Amino acid sequence: MSQEHSYTIEEVAQLLKVSKLTIYDLVKKGDLPIFRVGRQMRVDRNDLQLYIQKSKTGVTPAASTASTTPSTINKKIIISGQDLSLDLLGKYIEKKQSNKVLRSHEGSFNGVMALYNGECDIASLHLYDGDKGEYNTPYLKKIFVSHSYILLNLISRRAGFYVQKGNPLQIQSIEDFKAKSLKLMNREKGSGARAFLDEQLRIHHISPSTIEGYNEEEMSHIDVASAVANGNADVGIGIEKISKLVEIDFIPLITERYDIVLLKTPENQLLVESVKEILNSPDFQSEVVALGDYDVTQMGKIIYETL
Repeated sequence: MSQEHSYTIEEVAQLLKVSKLTIYDLVKKGDLPIFRVGRQMRVDRNDLQLYIQKSKTGVTPAASTASTTPSTINKKIIISGQDLSLDLLGKYIEKKQSNKVLRSHEGSFNGVMALYNGECDIASLHLYDGDKGEYNTPYLKKIFVSHSYILLNLISRRAGFYVQKGNPLQIQSIEDFKAKSLKLMNREKGSGARAFLDEQLRIHHISPSTIEGYNEEEMSHIDVASAVANGNADVGIGIEKISKLVEIDFIPLITERYDIVLLKTPENQLLVESVKEILNSPDFQSEVVALGDYDVTQMGKIIYETL
């Protein structure tokens, strides 16, 4: 089967004019078979055509029989978020259960909404509430009013500013946006980093309209860090670990709590218990620590749980 006769998840989403999360949901339900090329998921052209035909007629063509064997319709688990520790969590879940784990690299808010809409199984988040000085719980209490869920700590990590090597502009705090003319590279709306920055600007009475580059967005920490390293921005918002990979300086502003949330449903009970066991296992914690710049002191702690 050649890649010329298959599509990436993004290409399928574009062809069907739906979001990538919708395609991940079809994969998770077994409605759309996939295969892998390295770490990349791909959809065979014939399987896509069969899916479209079935959607039109409600009848599965005989030619698709081989694609609907039990091995392809097992429930797949989707983890939303970008941190490397989530890849490791997925690996441990696959070892512990028979489910295949897929990754969706959405920001915090979009991941939580995907969980709310049944489009993923585990959502990671680091959403800061400036009024309460607290991460995640205030947001979930408002979003999941009618859902039962459990919020578990995964890691703690330092968040702050990316600045160019040597910090030539001597950037130290959010107040520097008042005192200096700085060009920012921002994260996309809905990301945890963007939420933290926006809350800090609000608390310190700094209007985003006064900041050059505020509306320029990147979709990941490493893209923001690269923009600073390349001189396309003076400052960016992100996490400490990435600054070391890109070899720029980092100004810490806060230690953020990076959590995961799962819905508490009868069909999810085994997954919830498996994740709790994994997070509290010394082997998993040791592997996360080995990744560098992570604090696992609270890993596995139940931050909040509904009845």
